Amino acid sequence: METKPPDTLINRVRETIRYKHYSIRTERAYVEWVRRFVRFHAMRHPREMGAPELRAFLGHLASDLKVSAGTHDQALSALLFLYKEVLGVELPWLAELERPKKPKRLPVVLGHGEVERLLSVLEGTHALMGKMLYGTGMRLMECVRLRVKDVDFERGEILVRDGKGGKDRVTMLPASLVPPLRAHLLRVRQLWEHDREAGQPGVHMPEALVRKYPSAPCEWGWFWVFPARGLSVDPRSGIERRHHTHEQALQRAIKQALGDAGIAKPATTHTLRHSFATHLLQSGYDIRTVQELLGHSDVSTTMIYTHVLNRGGRGVVSPVDRLSGDDGSVAAGSAMLVALQHGTARFAR
Repeated sequence: METKPPDTLINRVRETIRYKHYSIRTERAYVEWVRRFVRFHAMRHPREMGAPELRAFLGHLASDLKVSAGTHDQALSALLFLYKEVLGVELPWLAELERPKKPKRLPVVLGHGEVERLLSVLEGTHALMGKMLYGTGMRLMECVRLRVKDVDFERGEILVRDGKGGKDRVTMLPASLVPPLRAHLLRVRQLWEHDREAGQPGVHMPEALVRKYPSAPCEWGWFWVFPARGLSVDPRSGIERRHHTHEQALQRAIKQALGDAGIAKPATTHTLRHSFATHLLQSGYDIRTVQELLGHSDVSTTMIYTHVLNRGGRGVVSPVDRLSGDDGSVAAGSAMLVALQHGTARFAR
């Protein structure tokens, strides 16, 4: 039976993460990397280890396990957090450690027709969520965590709270989604009323807000726009309550819909966000506007979508397109060129 790392260390990692209001996903990832680091060095406490052990572990990930640059970067961030924030040990060289270069890839983007085909085969709530992702540019987790009070039908806006980097932003509420979203919320309200009548605990909220507004978790405005069908145990508080729908449900639905729609591109839920940005730029919207809607801190991040403005490989016409086609148009052009060279061409009136 495998021996677990010291619980006191893991508990301190969890407590520090929660104090800083990091997400549950970050907590799980960082805790797992700390465990793997300790196990790799035969259960030695991190205080007993230093630069050689850290380099050995990171080298093992890169050379032996051949993890991706993103995974390697996450492991390094977790160890930085462990030493600096949890143990209070400054390791300046660790922050300067060379990180693997992430490959620069263009985002996968669906054409208008492909988006229409994809959304047409989605059903029920998944269809509405897919349209929300494409119509607002929200990230997957921003969509599933959406609260009722953050949908402003009067102003045609959606307030995205605590997005990437802990930032809030405003994006549009598409007019075509207002009727189906209103109908969806009528059904959701029935679920909320059922929970209140059954005396179920309210939804999850930040602890600071709960202390300030104790009744808020049970209020309609704080309820999820896309709640889960059943109750589940909160991993942090241990309270059984209704959480938002699981993100994997939509991910699986999108994957199935891609196959049903005959779309071969390696698209995901995030592809709808890419397509949102790309299609806005194609429509002539200013890149700063798109930047604000996406919530990018730096416009350089948004600039990657400008590749769509350079049609056909940066606007260059391929020489194969100048070869004779079925309609003979290029051949006719070539004949005109020969005639011009011999001075026999006549201008058409």
